[in-house]
Amino acid sequence: MNTGRTDALWTRDAVSLAALIAEGVVTATRVVEAHLERIEQVDSEIGALTTIFAESARAEAAAADRGAPIGPLHGVPVTVKNNLDVAGSPTTWGVPGFGQAVATADAPAVAALRRAGAIVIGRTNMPDFATRWHTDNDAAGPTVNPWYPTRSPGGSSGGDAAAVATGMTPLGLGTDFGGSLRIPAAFCGVASLRTTPGRVAVASSLPGAAPAPTNQLFAAPGPLARTVRDLTIVYEALRESDDPRDPAWIPVPDTIDATPPAVAVTLGDDIDPQVRAAVLGCADALERAGYPVAQLDPPDLGEVAADYGRLVSTEVAVQRREAMRRLGSAGLNTFLDAAIELFPPLDLAGYMTALGERLTRRAAWSRFLAEHPIVLGPVSTELPWPVGYDLGGVAQVATMYAAHRLTIAANYLALPAVTVPAGISAEGLPIGVQLITAPFTERRALTAAAHIEAAFPMPTPISPALRPNPGPTAAREY
Repeated sequence: MNTGRTDALWTRDAVSLAALIAEGVVTATRVVEAHLERIEQVDSEIGALTTIFAESARAEAAAADRGAPIGPLHGVPVTVKNNLDVAGSPTTWGVPGFGQAVATADAPAVAALRRAGAIVIGRTNMPDFATRWHTDNDAAGPTVNPWYPTRSPGGSSGGDAAAVATGMTPLGLGTDFGGSLRIPAAFCGVASLRTTPGRVAVASSLPGAAPAPTNQLFAAPGPLARTVRDLTIVYEALRESDDPRDPAWIPVPDTIDATPPAVAVTLGDDIDPQVRAAVLGCADALERAGYPVAQLDPPDLGEVAADYGRLVSTEVAVQRREAMRRLGSAGLNTFLDAAIELFPPLDLAGYMTALGERLTRRAAWSRFLAEHPIVLGPVSTELPWPVGYDLGGVAQVATMYAAHRLTIAANYLALPAVTVPAGISAEGLPIGVQLITAPFTERRALTAAAHIEAAFPMPTPISPALRPNPGPTAAREY
């Protein structure tokens, strides 16, 4: 056996691991064991995982080794966020009171990854009710940003992002309702794909009220990984997530571009200079790859972020506020109080008007994307926030909404987006950018993201608190 190809298996990406297993160079058992050992080594410092399926993962790996490969992720470990069902495990949403909410069946996305051969090795941490841009709760405590412990790992898929960044898993599966995949990916230096709502089936085996209308319209699951090619292989598996429990699943073919499409670069107001340089460096990389690039803002960004805030605030106040106050953490309620003060709930007429206005916003963006099929911009116009920043009151929450307005826009408009690392700040903090495209054109965003990844490779996986020396960031005006 060529040990040079199997040393430190936890450093390998999913595609490499699947190839090693398929070629018989290494067993699925050894791959799973390497990641369980890595979890034992570093998770006590990070707090990314809440449940480890060591026994079942070993059994599944042994079964995988006895049979022929069943899919492109045969024997590859994956972690799953605590708001997606894993059969036999509680879907806690980070809430202690949901500790007995044991799922009887996998979520469609989890089932799709299993059909592709993946092995679920653990559940990951998230803010309670998936409602903060920081990962902390009363059930499991905080997740630490492995690059910089005093900065947030983001939320709500912060556990998966930190686990992927530190080699505890090559793949994470999360969700994105208001940047919940993209913000943790950017803050932890990994890549993510927010799929188009309807692209991947969504359902739960647990009883309860149906999700609020904005959740049905804005949210989508997707993967986190250290490479764009890993996002791509998981995306192909997730497309096969057909499940009769989800009538909104849409089997739409993707778009393959014959030539690189035009890119609109948007920077936003009051952007951190290092984030600005990173975005422009990525624009330069795309131009070198043959993409026509122009600096141009898409329509109504500020209005879109405000509309999102008002709609979500209204639904929280009407449907969930009392349950959140009773079952949620102090941090969750502090954040929610500020968010609701920032965006006072609408009356019924105002809610209906705001929901109807969404069509006008979507139509404007549809016209814009017809001329500029890719929008490149920051995930956040600021570097990762200090831990506790979102608990500082209305002014801080307003600053966060403004910094995340492009990210929020993709949710409100039901658009797919890929986040990819774009460098490291002088302080040693990751910087991520995103590529937003029209509905059901995930491949377009993934293809462009691969060019950025090649131009700005990241040294992940990292050990906790490792702070690599930043390299030069190319910047250019348009």
